[in-house]
Amino acid sequence: MLACHSQHSASYIREALAPFLKDEEARLMAERGAKRSAVQHLLCAATSPARKQQEESLTYLNQGQSYEIRMLNSKLVEYTGSKYVKSIVRVVFHDRRLQYLEHQQLEGWRWSRPGDRILDVDIPLSVGILEPRSHPLHLNTIEFLWDPFKNASVFIQVNCISTEFTPRKHGGEKGVPFRIQLDTFTTNEKGEYMEHVHSSDCLVKVFKPKGADRKLKTDREKMDKKVPEDRAKYQLSYENTVLKECSPWPDALSLSSHSSSGSPSPVYQNSPPSCGFTDGNCSPNQPPELLSCCDHLLPSSTPQDTQLWLHQYRFSALSRLFCSFSGADLLRMSREDLIQVCGPADGIRLFNTMKGRCVRPRLTLYVCQQAAGRPPPNTPVYHAVYLGELTLLDLSEKIAVLYGVSPQQITHIYREKASGIHLSVSDEMVQNFREESSFLLSIMRDVNADGFHVVLK
Repeated sequence: MLACHSQHSASYIREALAPFLKDEEARLMAERGAKRSAVQHLLCAATSPARKQQEESLTYLNQGQSYEIRMLNSKLVEYTGSKYVKSIVRVVFHDRRLQYLEHQQLEGWRWSRPGDRILDVDIPLSVGILEPRSHPLHLNTIEFLWDPFKNASVFIQVNCISTEFTPRKHGGEKGVPFRIQLDTFTTNEKGEYMEHVHSSDCLVKVFKPKGADRKLKTDREKMDKKVPEDRAKYQLSYENTVLKECSPWPDALSLSSHSSSGSPSPVYQNSPPSCGFTDGNCSPNQPPELLSCCDHLLPSSTPQDTQLWLHQYRFSALSRLFCSFSGADLLRMSREDLIQVCGPADGIRLFNTMKGRCVRPRLTLYVCQQAAGRPPPNTPVYHAVYLGELTLLDLSEKIAVLYGVSPQQITHIYREKASGIHLSVSDEMVQNFREESSFLLSIMRDVNADGFHVVLK
């Protein structure tokens, strides 16, 4: 009797609250729908019909072919007050294992395809985009500005194929899938494109030219042969691919954190700070105290200090990989750990740089400074000059240090032969100097310029 009364009360409460619950549900659904429809990106390429209903849709692309990404963002203006927004398009690995080895894989591709890019933008076909840029070190990334008040289209070209990253290459391998991700930013109060607005991506496989068309045709023929009951288990093929909302790429997250901390970001900015990391080296405008704090990586170094240290020593490509590492975290890693994570070349160089290993000079010379017009002293004193590069420029810099002048003030370097003639020193001559050669140095003012001539005897 009590149970019946309890059930009757619960039913009465549900009926009483039904109109309110229905209105609340409708409001929430409308809010979600508005948020979803605020930003929509379409890749103009057909999806595969050979994907099961519970699987993510898959799109086939041809290597080097231009594909349109339409940015249908009529409501994006409600989320940003800036005239333009910046979008960054990336081609990244889908497999988790390859994501951890991304830098090593991309470096291997760079060496096998010198001068090529993984991702390009087809500027003549694109509509409504401004300042398209591609970073020389980030082969898989492009970026551009566009007006959210207008629909825009960017045409992209993916120049690598999925089978280039398979472990075995004997023919007939299944290629690895990629993700095409688009992150969009608006400006902060400083006018820098650092405020993340939206991210979306889709799953793709890239084939050799015409290969995607053949694969799509094969998939459709396979589906046509299936009985209707089996065909219902698979997705329909659509002419365009909708990029689904996703989490921002780690670089995108670092943009928001950098904007609050004031430290620079490794990706392009509309107004770069005093030390931009786009070329892997700090600019001359950076304060001297900031440079000096990065000379040595210490266990007490913060993640921000570690990032500065990596960029100063030309490890910019590894900055995202070690974005949350402190100095202590990085110093704990062994040589084998770094080689496994960064690849042999960068791993060994990073280990040696962290441990302060001295780089063996390529050439050692011994020079004795001689005053012009005076004979050499009875017991001449020689200085060792270590050349890291076999170039005239490196030799000029080392001699300039001996005489306390700037390298730009040394206008010419000559080598005096036994016959008294002077030969102009070139890179080729420096490369042919014998190891541990000895020279008498004399310096004289250049009457035609504000500089000096140096003579090697």
